[in-house]
Amino acid sequence: MLASLVNVTHLVEVSGYPLLFVLVMAESSGVPIPGETALITAAVLASGGKLKIELVIPIAAAAAIVGDNIGYLIGRKGGRWLLERPGRFQRQRLEVLETGEPFFERHGPKAVFFGRFILGLRVWASWLAGATRMRWRSFFFWNALGGICWASAIGLLAYLLGHSAGKAIEAFGIYGLVAVLLAIVSTFFLHRRHRRHTQARSTPPPEAAPPDPETP
Repeated sequence: MLASLVNVTHLVEVSGYPLLFVLVMAESSGVPIPGETALITAAVLASGGKLKIELVIPIAAAAAIVGDNIGYLIGRKGGRWLLERPGRFQRQRLEVLETGEPFFERHGPKAVFFGRFILGLRVWASWLAGATRMRWRSFFFWNALGGICWASAIGLLAYLLGHSAGKAIEAFGIYGLVAVLLAIVSTFFLHRRHRRHTQARSTPPPEAAPPDPETP
C-alpha cells in the first residue's frame, strides 16, 4: 500500500504545513495515502513546539473539505460510468450502486459526517456521494462539519498526548485509543449518574401536608 511507503513523520517535520495540506487533501479526494497520520504527526510536532496547533487544525480541516469536494466532483462526473461500464466485476459494481444510492438517499448526511472518522469510508465516501447523486449542498454542509470535527478531535487528542500519542497509536491504532478514552469518560459519567440515583433513593420523600380541617 502507498501509505506504507511514505515516511510521514520525516516528511511532515521537514515540509510542515504545505505537506500536511497536500496529504490530507489527497487522501480525502480518494488517494490511499496516510492523511490522518500526517495530521497526528503534525499535532505531535506542535506539542514539541516545532509547529503551531492553531495552524495545524484549520489547515487539516480546510484540506479535508477541499479534498472531499474534489472526490465528490470526480464521483459525480465519472463515478457512475466507472460503476456501470461493462467489464470485469460489472455485477458487483452495479450492486454497489444499487445499494449505495438508496443508502445515501436515506443516510447520506450521517455517512458523510461519520465517514470522516473511518479509514475506508474516509477515502471513498466523497466518491460514493457524488456517484449516487447526493445533493451537493447537503454534502458540503455535513462534509465541512465532519472535516472540522475530525481535525479538531484528532489534532487536539494527539497534541495533548504529545509524543506518547505516537506510541499509543502505533500499539492500538487511533480508534483503539479513542475507544479507551471514551470508555474512561463513559465510566466517569456512569459513576456520577449512579451516585445521584443512590442519593435520590436515600433521601426520604417530603411529608404530606395535613388535611385542612375545614374541608368537608
